[in-house]
Amino acid sequence: MYFLVRWLINSLAIFIVAHIVKGIEISNTAVVLVVALVLGIINAFLRPIIILVTLPINMLTLGLFTLFINGALFLLVSKIVKGFVITGFWPAFWGYILFSMISFFLSFMFIDS
Repeated sequence: MYFLVRWLINSLAIFIVAHIVKGIEISNTAVVLVVALVLGIINAFLRPIIILVTLPINMLTLGLFTLFINGALFLLVSKIVKGFVITGFWPAFWGYILFSMISFFLSFMFIDS
């Protein structure tokens, strides 16, 4: 049940981000569910490896390089999922920051810890 709620929260956050950030477009609502699933899989498996490999530069920048990694992974999802278009790195960067904030607040409201 937790996985389903998390997936729906992330889907809603992606839907909101697509309507706020210029340069991020979604063709239909079914694509939102696929994007949330693919983003969750990439964040679970690929992101920790990339963070580990870039640990020296991450320490040098006091963790700010993680924002660029997250933006790049968001852009990667747009290359994988048809119907989810991000026009460049900066819309992906700002889109992921906004996605993180919206997802955090929705999780805070709907998930009991």
